[in-house]
This record gives sequence, C-alpha cells and structure tokens, in this order.
Amino acid sequence: MMTSRERLLTALARRAPDRVPMDLGGTMASTLTLPAYERLRAYLGLPPDPAPALFARRSQTVIPAEDLLAAFPADVRPLLLGAPSLRPERRLGSDAFLDEWGVTWRRPDAGHYLPAQGPFQRPAEPVPEDLERFPWPDADDPGRYDGLAERARRLRQAGHYAVALSPGVGPVHLAQFMRGYGEFLEDLLERPAFAEGLLDHITEFWVRVLRRALAEAGEWVDLVVLYDDLGTQRGPLLRPELYRRLIRPRHARLAALVKQAGKPLLWHSCGSIRRLIPELLEIGVDAVNPVQVSAAGMDTRELKREFGSRLAFWGGVDTGRVLPFGTPEEVRREVRRRLEDLGEGGGYVLCAVHNLQADVPPENIVAMYEAALEWGR
Repeated sequence: MMTSRERLLTALARRAPDRVPMDLGGTMASTLTLPAYERLRAYLGLPPDPAPALFARRSQTVIPAEDLLAAFPADVRPLLLGAPSLRPERRLGSDAFLDEWGVTWRRPDAGHYLPAQGPFQRPAEPVPEDLERFPWPDADDPGRYDGLAERARRLRQAGHYAVALSPGVGPVHLAQFMRGYGEFLEDLLERPAFAEGLLDHITEFWVRVLRRALAEAGEWVDLVVLYDDLGTQRGPLLRPELYRRLIRPRHARLAALVKQAGKPLLWHSCGSIRRLIPELLEIGVDAVNPVQVSAAGMDTRELKREFGSRLAFWGGVDTGRVLPFGTPEEVRREVRRRLEDLGEGGGYVLCAVHNLQADVPPENIVAMYEAALEWGR
C-alpha cells in the first residue's frame, strides 16, 4: 500500500497509484468555506472549531483541522507563507480591510469579501510613472518566511502526506484586483505599457518570494501550486495569441523556478482553459485544477484523450449543480463518471471543482469521498 505522498506523486507523474489520490484542503482552491466547514463538523459529530485556520480572510476558506481530515482520505497538506509583518492587513470597520497591495476588500451580507477599490482603479487613465511611485510590498518581508521551514518540516514528519506549497495568487489576478477586472483587460489593449509594467512588478515580487520560499523550505515540499485564472465560462479570458505575447512570459518565469527546484507544478485556473492548455504544457505545468466541468470545452473524457499523456488533472467533481443540488446518489454517479474519464492509467487527483460553499450538504461531501474510495482503485 502506498503512502499518501507516494500516491499523489505517482498520479502527478501520470502513472497508476494503488487508488486515486484525493484532496480536501490541500490547496487554496480545493477546500471548504467556513460555513461549509462548520456544517460538516456538526454532521460528523465533531466539536465546534473555535478558531479555524484560514487560507484567506477574503474568501473565508478554511484549512481543515486534522480531526476532520481523519474522516476523509485526504492525501495532501498545504504549506502557506506567513502574513506580512511590515504591512499587515488593516481593518476598515467590521466588514472591510485593506491589504498590502493597496486593495480595499468589503464583505456584503456576511458573504465573501470582494475587491471594492484598487490603488490604480480611478477615473484618470494610469501611466507607467504611477507604478514607480507606488509603495510595493516587500518580497523579503520577514513575516512571510518566519517559521516556514519549520512548518514544512513538521508537515513532513507528522505523516506520509504530500506537502503542497501555495505562495499566493498570480500576476493576472493581482493586476485585476489592483486595477479593476474590466479596466485591466482594457489596459492590455489600450495601455499596454502600463499593463505590462504592472505585470512585471507583480511577477518580480513573486519570483523573489518563490525563490526564497523554495530555498528555505523546498527540502520538505513535494509540489508547488500557482494560481492565476485564465478562463471564463465560455472560453479563455484572453485570446491565446494575446496570452502568449503578454502573460505567458511572466508565467514562464515562475514556472521555471518550480522546475529548477525539481518540483511538480499544479496550475489553478477556473473556467474554460482548454485552448490554453498547450501553452501551460510548454512552460512546464504538470497538472491543472479545478477542471471546471461546467465550462465550455471542459469535457473530462475529451480532456483526458487529448492531453492525458502529458498532463494530470486535479478536481473535476461538479460544484455548479451536482454537489450543491444533487442527491448523494447523484454525487456518487458524478464521482464514478470522473473516475472513468480521468482516472484510467493514473494522472488524476479527485476533489471538488473549487471550494465547497455553504450550499453543499455535508452528506454530499461524505458521499463524494466514500464513492471515490469504493471505485477509485
């Protein structure tokens, strides 16, 4: 019988493990929101968690406690950077905060926090000189790395799990937070000097952070997860040629650091990214998450046929309809379908398509993992 670490790395190498590896809380995009976590704990008869650890305040996503994970065959554990100490998040009342990137986040009706205002989101058109005047976060902020190596070592020694380093969201995401979603897309076409300068500043920050994090903790890290959304429900966020010219060179710099460290690279991107998968393969991506099956062109059988010899898949269990609105039996059928489509010969890590929200019944979460254990061998 394989250890969780062996099982996960075997699947990422597109070979068949003893059973399909599974994830719950191993990445920032494969966990539970706080309400879903609390409901699942109650359903399992576990006591309330008085101070759950969070991946991010803005998404209210939880790093599950080990007593909950004991009920599930989760093969991955997350390794996160620490909070910045030189410019920590600043509360702006009970339902808003300012992050180190100058982005104000607000929470309507106790839901998710949303980016309400970025430092370059204003009526006047930004210019490259604005970037030079901006007080950028410090990549060497000691808070990011305080205890990082020790946490990684403890994760490795605590069990036979795979350890996934998650530095944070990437250049496209952050550029949209700082400039505005629509505004940044316009900038790529109408103000390319500003848009590329913004991307370069963010990319340089993450290059420095990732290089240092791998130098300090890489000995105990099994894979790296990079996050940058490139898809919409209908297709890629950008034309492939625009991605290739403006975004891919920045992504390639980050991917190169991961590959130089000898680690598998898991790339998170929501939406319909099928047309961009060849680009991701060329920069060294080993697996994609969340495999948003409700988006155009993301049919799991076709993805496996077209890319399965070169790419692993992580996710795939539908959170758009089946998990929140289906019965446990429908969830079991959904799991069986994804296992049949993606699991043949290895190359598949099973979990939900993105984070489990408050509307997902806990019995459906249990049904998902029980079905995977039954049929994933």
